[in-house]
Amino acid sequence: MPLSIPSLSARKQQKQPIVALTAWEYAIAQIIDRAGVDVILVGDSLGMVALGYRNTLPVTLEEIIHHAKAVGRGVEQALLVVDLPFMSYQVSPQQALRSAGRILKETPAQGVKLEGGSPAMVATVAKLVQAGIPVMGHVGLTPQSVYLMGYRQQGKAPEMAEKIYQEALALAAAGVFALILEHIPSDLAQKITERVTVPTIGIGAGPYCDGQILVTHDLLGLSETQPPFAPKYIDLRQLITTAVTQFSQDVKTHKFPGMPQS
Repeated sequence: MPLSIPSLSARKQQKQPIVALTAWEYAIAQIIDRAGVDVILVGDSLGMVALGYRNTLPVTLEEIIHHAKAVGRGVEQALLVVDLPFMSYQVSPQQALRSAGRILKETPAQGVKLEGGSPAMVATVAKLVQAGIPVMGHVGLTPQSVYLMGYRQQGKAPEMAEKIYQEALALAAAGVFALILEHIPSDLAQKITERVTVPTIGIGAGPYCDGQILVTHDLLGLSETQPPFAPKYIDLRQLITTAVTQFSQDVKTHKFPGMPQS
């Protein structure tokens, strides 16, 4: 049985770190699920790592549903969460309900994630939760606001740190089941984590969160560039290049597939 949202919440009380990664297709989802990852996020980062977009903004609801279906076929144990893409939920709470409802109806997802903690977004979260849709919040660096904030660390200035802190509290009060804290100072992440009752999952937010998430492409060394907070556990990009280059040379020099045995 997949990890449930109540079980995820219990991890915070039991001080058991939460492990989360992204996935965009069946094979990777199956591998990381069997490796014991707690939460698998079909993030709109798939726009950059799987679809070749420059940022996450072009990802459509149809695209993320397509990838979430594939990921879901490989997941048996992890909690599956799916991002709401840019402009699939910002127009109104009713639009967010329709978009989130499609994700839960058409994929095996157990919850959706959306970005931001403005008063309008908090009201949207409350509307979704009231409709029975589990929501994961996301504050700090929010990639769908790339043109406003870039990819810089957020919350370094006191007034911005206070804004992020208040957004986190408001989202928790609105009923999110977890919070992504992205690229904020570790002391701010610690302050949020100690105050809210829901699990916090950090990405570039230091060691004091209740869990950690990375983009799997970064973890595996498949990305061309690495965020400063993302360690490369293996360099698959180089390993794949070496393997494909060797195969190409073997074909061109008639080493592969070799002569048939007499």
